Amino acid sequence: MAFSEEALKAALTRLRRGELQQSAVSEMVILSTCNRVEVYAVAPEYVFDALEAFLAETRTVSAAEFHPYLYHLADEKVVEHLLRVAAGLDSLVLGEPQILGQVIYALELARGQNAVGPVLSRLFQSAIHAGKRVRTETAIANNPTSIPSVAVRLAADIFTNLDTTQVVVLGAGEMAELVVEALRKRGVANFLVVNRTLEHARQLATRWQGNTATFENLPAALESADILIASTGAPYALIHPPLVARVMANRPERPLVMIDIAVPRDVDPGIQQISGVSVYDMDSLQEYQSKSMISRELQVPYAETILTEERAAFTEYLNTHELLPLISALRQQAELIRQIELEKTLRHLPDLSPAELKHIEGLTKALVNKILHAPTTRLRSEAGCEHAAEFTSVARSLFSLQINHNEPPPCHFASGTCNHNHSDDSLQTPAFNL
Repeated sequence: MAFSEEALKAALTRLRRGELQQSAVSEMVILSTCNRVEVYAVAPEYVFDALEAFLAETRTVSAAEFHPYLYHLADEKVVEHLLRVAAGLDSLVLGEPQILGQVIYALELARGQNAVGPVLSRLFQSAIHAGKRVRTETAIANNPTSIPSVAVRLAADIFTNLDTTQVVVLGAGEMAELVVEALRKRGVANFLVVNRTLEHARQLATRWQGNTATFENLPAALESADILIASTGAPYALIHPPLVARVMANRPERPLVMIDIAVPRDVDPGIQQISGVSVYDMDSLQEYQSKSMISRELQVPYAETILTEERAAFTEYLNTHELLPLISALRQQAELIRQIELEKTLRHLPDLSPAELKHIEGLTKALVNKILHAPTTRLRSEAGCEHAAEFTSVARSLFSLQINHNEPPPCHFASGTCNHNHSDDSLQTPAFNL
């Protein structure tokens, strides 16, 4: 489900070109990581079905495949969700550091494709600010942890002398890079990067002084390995029981540990039944990590206080964003009436001097300003209040104001997420947020 950079740009470009106009989508940001795909949009709530179809078409999968994992969020629930995502509170590894950078990247990419407007721009900026505050004002990010580092820490708990083990890293993407980095930090020098595209494996191995092998040579690599850490982006399992059974037949006295951090899995779960092989998947990592997360969990209430503050600040902005055009429309309407009535009056007073005309002009403007002062001041004061939307509706009806209806109401977000384990970023499977 994850988008490549090219696919992200193509999807966002469709919005810019107006191909989604029938869905009334005015802004869009797509947050796509190894295990999370979320679509944020400014649109009426009725576009959920259209955006679901858009996601299916863009990723060339049927909606039926991911629909069971899909959820929709709207308005303030979207704000709350994104703030929690950026702060690392929605991650499998609480407070993990990668997601904040990925949120920043998603916003920058959408801006580059002219797909983001004032509402999502402000929302993502608020989320980024919240994420930074949580990481600097609480201890939730102490001893930064990511899924790759948890995988390596698990391996270190299993093998007392991890630095003497032979490790095979399957994959050459972002997660694999983090795995290799974590291995090197623990003194592991004997590691082999295996990937379908050998050049990608070579580039990764060269950066960290490791070795490489082609995917076809994976069986031979496993015969000499103590640990496999799998982290490809393949849509199906790459390692199956028959292959591993043959490998273990050639090394019956040596155990093999397989840690699968890919979503979907790279390692067939059936391999767990083979003697001498231990398989750890994302669920295993979550259980393992939860035992060492107590200190971070104690920081959650402090983080949530920060998120409450940031959510209130964004809500005030959003309400102001709706009320300011209303105030502008009210003043424009009053000014138009002033000009029409002044022109009618001056037709009957043809002999006025320039000075007298100036005085009358000033008088009418002063009257309009005096009359509008109280209602506009009240409108501004209501901008950050809980019932600002209702207040806006009443004022629009009371003064018969017409706002530009070509712009979709900025307060309507849609959001839906499909995920196999609701958690992460480094570990959540496709999230679809509109």
